[in-house]
Amino acid sequence: METYTHFQEQLEELKQNLLKMATLVEGTIHEAVQSLVQRDSQLAEDTFKREKQINDMEIAIDEMCLKLLALRQPMAIDLRFITSAMKIITDLERMGDQAVNIAERAISLNQEPQLKPYIDIPRMAEITESMVKDVLDAFVNRDSKLARSVCERDDLVDGLNDQVVRELLTYMMSDPKTISRAVHLMIVCRCLERIADHATNIAEDVIFMVDALVIKHHADVKE
Repeated sequence: METYTHFQEQLEELKQNLLKMATLVEGTIHEAVQSLVQRDSQLAEDTFKREKQINDMEIAIDEMCLKLLALRQPMAIDLRFITSAMKIITDLERMGDQAVNIAERAISLNQEPQLKPYIDIPRMAEITESMVKDVLDAFVNRDSKLARSVCERDDLVDGLNDQVVRELLTYMMSDPKTISRAVHLMIVCRCLERIADHATNIAEDVIFMVDALVIKHHADVKE
């Protein structure tokens, strides 16, 4: 009984560490977008400082998962929890990379006159950030219904991305001087789209963890 209790404590520690990493990533994404919207390059610089923390946390959590798998040989939902955690931290680390990419573009854009009012990009960011927050809540609470709602929001982000790209192409065709700024903004949108994709990956992992159901590639397959 004592061994089992200790194992549950280790699982709880794993969950808390993963949540700390997720919170750091959430903040990094928000900070990167705000550095663009507020034209605040210092915020962008702060984003770069968080990148190493995120990378270090990924390594530490991964090592913890491997030890639990090797020493505890977990079964059923505990096994799915640990293997899902290993995949989730990879997606979180990549979200952090995308946030850094946004911050880099913000620094470049902040040195030039603003090309257009930022309306759709903050909306994209708002949806994307809500996906990241909710998917981690779904993971912690083992809520596959909430995870599915995250998957559904991915289409909203894709639609906004297409809309912004079409608008930016119009700017580029009408005035070649806007091309550099428009390309930077397209990359920002692409980064937000990729973050939403990673949130969707995590949502799929949560559904697998809770329901033992694989929904990747739109297939509902019971394991």
